[in-house]
Amino acid sequence: MPLDKSVTLKFYKRRDVQDAIVEHAIDKEIGVRYGDGFGKRPDIIKYPREVLELTLRGTTSFHSSEERWSNPLAISSNLSREDLTKLRIAWDLVLDIDCAVFEYSRICAYLVIEFLKYCGVKDHSVKFSGNKGFHIGVPFEAFPKQVGNQKTREMFPDAARKIAAYVTENIKEELARKIMEFENGNFNAIREKTNSEKNDIIYYKKDKMGTPIPMLKVDPFLEIDTILIASRHLYRMPYSLHEKSGLASLPFDPEKVLQFEKTMAHPDTIKVSSHKFLDREVSGESAQRLLAQALDFEVKITEDREPEKKYEEVEITSPITEEFFPPCVKNILSGVADGKKRAIFILSNFLGKIGWNKDEIAAFLKEWNKKNPEPLREVYIKGQMYSFKAGEKLPPNCDNEGYAKGIGVCQPDHLCSRIKNPVNYTLLKWKRHLRMKEEEEGKEKKEEN
Repeated sequence: MPLDKSVTLKFYKRRDVQDAIVEHAIDKEIGVRYGDGFGKRPDIIKYPREVLELTLRGTTSFHSSEERWSNPLAISSNLSREDLTKLRIAWDLVLDIDCAVFEYSRICAYLVIEFLKYCGVKDHSVKFSGNKGFHIGVPFEAFPKQVGNQKTREMFPDAARKIAAYVTENIKEELARKIMEFENGNFNAIREKTNSEKNDIIYYKKDKMGTPIPMLKVDPFLEIDTILIASRHLYRMPYSLHEKSGLASLPFDPEKVLQFEKTMAHPDTIKVSSHKFLDREVSGESAQRLLAQALDFEVKITEDREPEKKYEEVEITSPITEEFFPPCVKNILSGVADGKKRAIFILSNFLGKIGWNKDEIAAFLKEWNKKNPEPLREVYIKGQMYSFKAGEKLPPNCDNEGYAKGIGVCQPDHLCSRIKNPVNYTLLKWKRHLRMKEEEEGKEKKEEN
């Protein structure tokens, strides 16, 4: 149902809803949304009446930071990483499970919670995102205050991203099995629901007899979003309404995630739950083992993958220019209406792999953002650049349904059929250019002689 003023006023004027929002806002940077756009940041909410006052001014939803600050109003997009670290007093782990199919998101949420329990985490919580996904949280109080010589509060966003990657890796096979079970082994049902190509979601694994068995690959249509785990990233607050669905972001009992239905989050019928999202009252540092294992896992994965080359190596002495970019990247450069955050992820990692340094990439993204019909806030781009390391990661592969294809910029030419990653395209063209240049120089020398 659409969100109009009568709906938001009726819901946000409830004192129990106001109190729940205010409690969750403690030490958090707050962002309020007015329909399609966000209000000025940073902001805070301290009193219940502010929730109603903002609603009267047109606020449709409330969002808060994963980080907690000594003074949220002192945050500025001009602050250095060091200055932000000084202001940050804590951070909460918020895992964003996002899929176009609600039932698949629900299965994933269940498996994430079960894995957290397996790792010894007792202080986890869950809430419906308000549309098709779920947020799973672990409060900062459940983590150790220090790991080795480093304070845990200083480990954001890296530690949170590593935990998300660790959890994802450990549940993906069971997630695929559960989704197949839900669809009674029907690959076509999954393909139709996720709007995926058959080859994108199926891979083959040999059984003991050497017979290839088709297996489901969930990566193209379902993920625990690590891109959005970033400094000053905001997530929808508990009891905040969702502009598209009209439903509330409702916390509920983690033990009953498989029984959750969207209708339970209708603003006319919900009650404020006794189950709090990111409850500060914890049993102890129950997430200590999770953090330690995630950090150790990340190191092992890095070591295992280091010798493997995902793209063709070539020495790059200066940034490769736009004339050598693949069609998908060129299409992004013209500006995009949807998927701007994913476009930034593609661009930053792509440019980092073809000789651009961090400052050059940041400046490039700033200018590119102006071409978008609705530019992103500059603070978001700065947040993405906060812990970015040029050349550290490849952009997503071409067959990843969630990126170039998902935002409608994949328009392959004859060369695209030969490559698996946008970086390969550029390096192939670059090597061809260097080869032709050498041949031309060779001809010129012969003519001179």
